[in-house]
Amino acid sequence: MLNFCTLFDSGYLSRGLAMYNSLVHYCKDFHLYVFAFDDKCYYILKEMNLEHLTAISLYEFEDPELLEVKPTRTRGEYCWTCTSSTILYILKRYDVDSCTYLDSDLYFFSTPEILINEMSDNSVLITPHHYTKKYDQSNKTGIYCVQFVTFKNNEKGLKVLNWWRNVCIEWCYNRFEENRFGDQKYLDDWPERFDGVYVCENLGAGVAPWNMQQYTFVGEKEFVVGTEIATGNRFKVIFTHFHSFTFVSPFYFSPRPYYKRKSSVIRLLFNPYMKEIQRIRNQFPQIKNSEVYLSGFKKIKYLLEVFLRRGFKELYYIKLLHEQNGPDN
Repeated sequence: MLNFCTLFDSGYLSRGLAMYNSLVHYCKDFHLYVFAFDDKCYYILKEMNLEHLTAISLYEFEDPELLEVKPTRTRGEYCWTCTSSTILYILKRYDVDSCTYLDSDLYFFSTPEILINEMSDNSVLITPHHYTKKYDQSNKTGIYCVQFVTFKNNEKGLKVLNWWRNVCIEWCYNRFEENRFGDQKYLDDWPERFDGVYVCENLGAGVAPWNMQQYTFVGEKEFVVGTEIATGNRFKVIFTHFHSFTFVSPFYFSPRPYYKRKSSVIRLLFNPYMKEIQRIRNQFPQIKNSEVYLSGFKKIKYLLEVFLRRGFKELYYIKLLHEQNGPDN
């Protein structure tokens, strides 16, 4: 069985459930442990009683060390602080062989089992950002992305995980300081610092706004297949990381305009994700009512950024989120 954990609050319910549904579609045997970061999220998930999902409340999860630093962190920083602790909690509490942390804004297009198998006898799996040169922020935010991180429940895996938890409790903030950034920059030297750390080589692990410019994509049956432009290497998209996917209003979704993308990306990757979120919101009105949308100055600022960065071209891309097809460019 594949064991996963993630964390989100009620504002991220539709995204977290979209990820869960994509796992249901592609995984034969898995379980997802969700750390609910507010009571509304916890009670909704408990009421849904999903077969492959266990909801865990903050009351169950938080320990004295986390509670001590909680007042010193913003909401986002505290989520980052807790990432390593959620994995450790699952390994100890449920005594599973391994656990993979997932960011809640991932969406699977193929089974992640291939990634777990790729790490072979190693104890930890990490995934690179694979930044497009134009968007490379490795020096600031890290070489590797805390989006899909696997730890085995053995001596080597626990050594890395306990080290990560301890340093995140000591320092985990949304700023670059002394070669640290959140919980993520700590991963940079793991392959040298620790034994048994494996760097994933599959390009399908983490197609994201900051790297998708390097690939072309086509649909092949129920899968999305990418080709690396520089090498011609082909790969199945395992998961896409929908970083900064914004709910502008209840009926208006937008990818962040900072990153360039082709309309095939919108059609093959963004469209299925948006449609699944919309399906979930229509099926469960209580989830739609818990979501947070841009309002007032924030909405004006965001739409202005769309226009200034991409003009009407980007507005066309946003329109494509509601369409089946569109021309590539």
